[in-house]
Amino acid sequence: MDFKRQTILDSAHTVVIKVGTNVLTGPDGTLEPGQIQGLTEQIHRLRQAGKKVALVSSGAIGAGIGRLGLKSRPSDLPHLQACAAVGQSFLMRAYEDSLARFGIPTAQILLTAGDFDNRARYLNVRNTILTLFEYGCLPIINENDTVSVAEIRFGDNDTLAALVTNLLQAPLLILLTVVDGMYDSDPGLNPNAKLLSTVSKIDDSILNQAGESKSPLGSGGMPSKLRAARLAVTAGEAVLMANGSIPGILDSIFSGQEVGTLFLPAEQDMPAWKRWLGWAARTAGSLTVDSGAREAVRGKGKSLLPIGIVFVEGAFQKGAVLSIRDQQGKEFARGLCNYSSADIAKIKGMRTEEIATSLGAIRYEEAIHRDNLVVIE
Repeated sequence: MDFKRQTILDSAHTVVIKVGTNVLTGPDGTLEPGQIQGLTEQIHRLRQAGKKVALVSSGAIGAGIGRLGLKSRPSDLPHLQACAAVGQSFLMRAYEDSLARFGIPTAQILLTAGDFDNRARYLNVRNTILTLFEYGCLPIINENDTVSVAEIRFGDNDTLAALVTNLLQAPLLILLTVVDGMYDSDPGLNPNAKLLSTVSKIDDSILNQAGESKSPLGSGGMPSKLRAARLAVTAGEAVLMANGSIPGILDSIFSGQEVGTLFLPAEQDMPAWKRWLGWAARTAGSLTVDSGAREAVRGKGKSLLPIGIVFVEGAFQKGAVLSIRDQQGKEFARGLCNYSSADIAKIKGMRTEEIATSLGAIRYEEAIHRDNLVVIE
């Protein structure tokens, strides 16, 4: 096995495992007891090896679809939420029954994006999960599909898993799906496609290569998993994508077999609050900046000055979390703004010495100070 891979796996004291709907359910959408049992047995062995495990489990909507006898996944939110309400308790009962063999208590945690963008609630979720670890529980996490609306949805459990990994500062996220990992081309179109053992950087070319695949029961596809992986690795966590339908896949991963695709983490030690700022906090508006400002912020780690701002969007107050975009509309950073939207509109494009003329005083030289900036791409 590659030394770097082995080091990451051995040193991962906390592991977040995300299991997809299609791993847990059969073709008809009903839960497969054998899959649940196999997964929990492997999690038990990981815990025996001294690792703390948090499980992000899809399957509630899929289980509800099966219980209700539906032939396909509904497309509208009310019907999806009804399926989640039916399926969530069924899913948790399956986990509880399976984990009872090992004396492992389960803890259900249902989250919405609103639990992450509020800093106090974010920390409360973190503290709750850490306390559950102390009690020897297995936290089983899912999106609260029954109450989530479009404005506060994660979109898929891949994103939720990446955010939980970030929240816990867990060194490793494992995405269990129904494919073997990331290929150098679409294996459905190219029979000679090769599985990538390691990916050092998830850039736009990797995302474009993934296509737009989706499964009939799940909400995500390969693009979703890669976006989630990019979120995690940018914050400094490793991600391993592997085929969860293969029996004993977790055992294979940690025993040294080179299975799946490992996405290497960025080499940075990011403070906990910056992890929240960059990926969990909800933005109140955005600033579009010119190429010079983009290079200063992204390439040189500088503060964002008013002179580099070309457009302001949204109504916000001083201290708001803002998205920073280039002139093509691509977000590359987030930060806490020193000025309100009204003031930014007055001083955008100005040199520092010109700010006093517009506002009466130079309150801050920077629109966003580098200490309050996070480059996310």
